[in-house]
Amino acid sequence: MSDLKVFRLGADGQDVELQGSTVALEVELQRRVEAGMERMLGIRFLATEYSTGPWHRGRVDSLGLDENNVPVVVEFKKGNDSGVVSQAVSYLTWLKSSRHEFEALVRAKLGAEVAESVDWRAPRALCIAAGYSHHDRVAVGDLGRYWPIELVRYRVFDGGLLSLQRVEPISGAVGQATVRRSNAGVAPSTAVEAEESLAFGDVPECLRDLYGELDEVLTASGEVEVVPLRHYIAYRRLQNVASVIFRPSPSHRAILLYLRLDPDMVELEEGFTRDMRGIGHLGTGDLEVRVASAPDLEKAVPLIQRAVQAA
Repeated sequence: MSDLKVFRLGADGQDVELQGSTVALEVELQRRVEAGMERMLGIRFLATEYSTGPWHRGRVDSLGLDENNVPVVVEFKKGNDSGVVSQAVSYLTWLKSSRHEFEALVRAKLGAEVAESVDWRAPRALCIAAGYSHHDRVAVGDLGRYWPIELVRYRVFDGGLLSLQRVEPISGAVGQATVRRSNAGVAPSTAVEAEESLAFGDVPECLRDLYGELDEVLTASGEVEVVPLRHYIAYRRLQNVASVIFRPSPSHRAILLYLRLDPDMVELEEGFTRDMRGIGHLGTGDLEVRVASAPDLEKAVPLIQRAVQAA
C-alpha cells in the first residue's frame, strides 16, 4: 500500500504538502460517507446502525446495495482496529442468513423491481479505517475468496478534503486471477471457482482471444478487480470502471464495453462509441465502446486508461 500525498499550491507558487489526519469522532466519518455513498463508493445507502438481532447481537454501521445490485455492509473505524475484519465476517454471516429481511429493506427504500434483482452470490463487506495491520491484510487475502472483504484507508485534510484509498490484501489477488482464467476457458480447479464461472457463463470461443487482450488492458494498472456477475463482468476499483458484455452473433460479433466516462468529453464515432445516457442496458457506464477487432481495441485503450485513472 502506497502512502497518499496531497499538495496545495501556495501563494509563492510552491507546492505545500497537506498533512492528513483522522476524524475526532467515528460518527463524523460515518455520516459524511453515508451522505455521499453512491458518489464515493457506487453504493446506494439503505440504513444506518442496523440491528442484527438477538443472535448476532450487533449493529451494522451502514447497509447498502452497490451498482451491481450486490448487498454490502460497511464498517467504520476512527483509527486502526484489528477487530474490524472479524466484525466484517460476522456481519456478512448475518447478511447471508437474512435475505428476506434485507430484500424487504431494499423494497422499502429502492422499490420492488430493485429488490427482485438483488444478486446474492457474493455479498461483500467494506471496511473504512485510518489504517490496517499486516495481519488484517493477510486475513483478508486468505478469507476474501469466500468472504469478499475490502479494506479502505481514509484521511481528512484541511479545507474539508477527504481521501479514500483502497488497501490491497497480501494474497487476495489469487482468487480474482483464477476467476478470470476460468472464464477464459481453463477448467476450474475448485467447486467455488466452478460455481463462479458457470454463474456468468464461459466467454464465447469466437471472442476469447480478443477478450483476453481486453482483460489485460483493463487490469494493467494492477488496481482493478474483476467481478463476474449474472449478466456481465464488472471491472472495478472502489466503483465500477467498466462492464463487459459479449455479443457472439455472427452478424454482430463484438464485445460491448461500458465505461464510466462522460460521453460529452469523448468524440463519438458511429459504430464504435455511443452515448448510453437515458438508454437502458446491462452493466454500468454511460459510454458504450464496441470492440470487434484488434484495431478497435487499440482505439479503445486511451478511453480505458482515462476511465481507470478517473475511478
